[in-house]
Amino acid sequence: QVQLVESGGGLVQAGGSLRLSCAASGRIADINPIGWYRQAPGNQRELVAHIRGGGSTHYSDSVKGRFTISRDNDKNMAYLQMNNLKPEDTAVYYCAVHGGRVIWGQGTQVTVSS
Repeated sequence: QVQLVESGGGLVQAGGSLRLSCAASGRIADINPIGWYRQAPGNQRELVAHIRGGGSTHYSDSVKGRFTISRDNDKNMAYLQMNNLKPEDTAVYYCAVHGGRVIWGQGTQVTVSS
């Protein structure tokens, strides 16, 4: 069973940057899409960015132009580069691998202060 561990979260001022990492303990098939999601208190978990095996990406409108998702299949890693962070980006960020079942990481807290 693949286990996912996110890292790289923390406290940052508005306008700053963070790079989140998602490490998989097992093999992530090239065909498996990987997504970054976030959930703030009182809100639904929402898709932030999505990357397919072929490298095509999708971003939510709220982060488009500021965030970049990437993956390294050989290292079983995924990343989310977050630039020009805003207070409304504050949330717990999760990575997920979409296969026969969705595998979720434990989440990493991102807090953006004004």
